[in-house]
Amino acid sequence: MRQSCVRVGVDVGGTFTDFVCMMADGRQLVFKIASSPSDPSLAVTEGLRRLVRDHGLATSDISVFAHGTTVATNAVLERKGATVGLISTEGFRDILEIGRQMRRQMYSVRLEPETPVFLAPGARRLGVAERIGPDGEVLTPLDEDGVVAAIEELRSLGATSLAVSLLFSFLNPSHELRIREIIGERWPGMPVSLSSEIDPVFREYERTVVTAFDAYIKPIVTAYLQRLATALATEGVVAPLQVMQSRGGLAGVATATLRPVRLFLSGPAGGVIGALDEGCACGLNDLITVDIGGTSCDIALVSGSKPLVRQEGIIDGYMVRVPMVDVNAIGAGGGSIAWIDTAGGLKVGPRSAGSDPGPACYDRGGVEATVTDASIALGLIDPNYFAGGTLTLKPELSQSVIRLKIAEPLGLSIEAAALGIHRVLTAQMAEGIRLVSIKQGFDPRDFTLVALGGAGPLSGCALADELSVRQVLVPRHPGVLSAAGLLAAPVEHEVASSFARPLKGLDLDEVRTALASLDYKAGELVASEKLGSRNVEITYSADVCYIGQGYHLEVPLDLADVDPLDKVYRDFLVLHDRIFGHAVESPAHVVNLRTVHRAAPEVRKAERDVIQGDLQKAVRRVVIDSSGATVNVPILDRGCMGPGLKLIGPVIVEQDDTTVWVPPDWHGQVLESLALLLERKEGT
Repeated sequence: MRQSCVRVGVDVGGTFTDFVCMMADGRQLVFKIASSPSDPSLAVTEGLRRLVRDHGLATSDISVFAHGTTVATNAVLERKGATVGLISTEGFRDILEIGRQMRRQMYSVRLEPETPVFLAPGARRLGVAERIGPDGEVLTPLDEDGVVAAIEELRSLGATSLAVSLLFSFLNPSHELRIREIIGERWPGMPVSLSSEIDPVFREYERTVVTAFDAYIKPIVTAYLQRLATALATEGVVAPLQVMQSRGGLAGVATATLRPVRLFLSGPAGGVIGALDEGCACGLNDLITVDIGGTSCDIALVSGSKPLVRQEGIIDGYMVRVPMVDVNAIGAGGGSIAWIDTAGGLKVGPRSAGSDPGPACYDRGGVEATVTDASIALGLIDPNYFAGGTLTLKPELSQSVIRLKIAEPLGLSIEAAALGIHRVLTAQMAEGIRLVSIKQGFDPRDFTLVALGGAGPLSGCALADELSVRQVLVPRHPGVLSAAGLLAAPVEHEVASSFARPLKGLDLDEVRTALASLDYKAGELVASEKLGSRNVEITYSADVCYIGQGYHLEVPLDLADVDPLDKVYRDFLVLHDRIFGHAVESPAHVVNLRTVHRAAPEVRKAERDVIQGDLQKAVRRVVIDSSGATVNVPILDRGCMGPGLKLIGPVIVEQDDTTVWVPPDWHGQVLESLALLLERKEGT
C-alpha cells in the first residue's frame, strides 16, 4: 500500500546510521545499518533502498527528509578540512594565533598552542590595507590591488578556501563584501567565508576563529550535502534535504552551506530534541538527557520544555562562537576501557576500545577490560541477544580480561571488579551532569533523567541514585532517538548583530529598528525553506553584561512587556544570581541583539507498536553487590509491553537497541506513549 506524507529522519554516527520512518498512518519503522565512513551518503542511500525493498515505500511519497551529520565535526577532528588562507586588516594577521592569552596549562614545561593555528598557519595569514573605525566609518579605503596580490600569494601556497575577517566589519561589511566580489570576478568558485556574515558581532579573535573554522569545513560539507542531495534525487526523493543545526533546528541545504560551521554537534542536538519531544508527550518539562553510546556520553539539560543553548561551544578543545545546544560530552561509554593508574586507583576511560577491536567479549582481538565486559560479567547483558542478536558475545573472554587486568591487581573478585568499573563510570557521568545542572544554578533533583543511546538505559537508575534523582524516563526506541529527534525539530534560523548600548536610558524605538533589520534577514532565510502556510514563531533576546564585565548572558526580550528593557534588566539580575551566585543592581550594557524564527514541525501521533507474545523471555542471575551475591531476575520483552504495565525491580527489559536495568529499589510503568517511566521506591 502506498503511503503519502512519509517523514524520514536519518542520523549518521561513527558506527551506525540510524533510520526512523514515520508513515502517514502512524506506523513507525526503526532500524540501523552500518555507517560508511569514507562517504556517509552511501549508508544513507542504502538505508533508503532498504525502506523501498523491505517495506514497500515509494520514495516519491517522502515529504520530509531530515538529516543529522557528523561531517563538519569529523573534518576538524580528523584534520581533513580545506587548506585555508586568512585575510585580515593590515597589522592584525596574527589575531588567530595570539588569542586571548588564556592558558589551560600554566605550568607545563612544554607549551602547546591553545589557539587553532592549524586552520591557517602564519604563511597563510595575510593583511590588506583598509580600516573601518569603531563607529563603522571608513578610515582607510580598501586597497583592491593589495587584495588581489594577497589572494594570488595565498593560492600559490595552496589555499583552497578563504576566510576574511576585517576589523569592525560587523558594523560596516562593505570592505569584506568587496573582497568577495573581487574573488568572484577573478577566481569564480573559490569558497569564501566572511566574518560579517558568519558571526557579525564584536570581539575580533572569536569572530576570526569561527570564520576560519567555517572556511576550513565549507568545501567538505558543501560537497557532501550536494552529493547526498543528488543521490536522494536519483533515488526518486522529491522532498528537500534538511539538515540539523547545532542549535537544534533544521535548515535546508542552501542555507546550511552558507554557514556550515553551524552544523557542529548536529547529531547530539537531534538527541536532545528527541528527548524533549518524548518528555513533552509524557507531561515532563524539566529533563536531563544522558545519551550513552560506545565511546562517549552526551549530557544536556532541558528546562521548561526548552533545551539550554549556549552561544559558544568547544570543538576539539577550541572555543568556537557558534550557537549550540549545551551538550557536555565526556569519554564514557560501553567501550570505555578500565585501567589502573600508578597510584593503584581504578579508572574508566576516556580511551575506548571502539567497535574494532571492541570489548574483549566481541572476540575481535580486544585485550582490555571495558564497561561492556563488566556488564556481561554481572549478568546484565544477554550475550546471545546483543544488538538484537546480531552479535554473539563470549562471556568467558570478559571474565578473563577483567580478572587479569583489574581483579587480580586490585585483589578483588571478578564480580567486585566489574561492579567497581560500573561505579567509577557512574561517578564520572554524574560529575558531567553536575556541570550542566548545578554549575548553571539548577538542582538535578528537580529533573527527570532521560536515558538514551545503546547503553543509557543500563546505567540510568544508577545515575539517578548517585544524584538523588527520583525519575528515569526510557523512550520506546532510545537507541535511535537522535534520528527521531530530527522529525520533532523545527525549521529554525537565528540572526544576531552587535548592538553596544548602555541599558539605562536606551531608546526602545532604536531596539525595535535593529530587531526589524534582523527579522528581515531571518525572514529571508525562512522564506527560502518554502514552508507554505506553516506558522513562524519569532523570539528575541539580548546579550547583557554589567558595564566593564568581560562576559555576557543571553536574556529573553519580549517587546509585548509593559517595560521590555526594565524586564530585561530584572531578568539579567536573576540569571546572573542563578549562574554565578550573586547579582548587584549596577548599570548594565547591551552587547548584542538576536532574533530566532522558528516553524514548528508537523505533529503526528505514532501508532503504538505493541506485539503479541510472551512478556517474560527468561530468568537470569544478576550480581547485585561486591560480595558476589546474585538474584534471579526476570527478563522482559519490551515489544510486548503495553500501556499501564507495571514493573517492580529487580527486572531487566530487553529490546533490539538497548537493555534496561531496573534495580531492586526501583519500580516503573509503561506510559501511553510506550515510554517507560521508572521511579525510586519511597524511603530508599
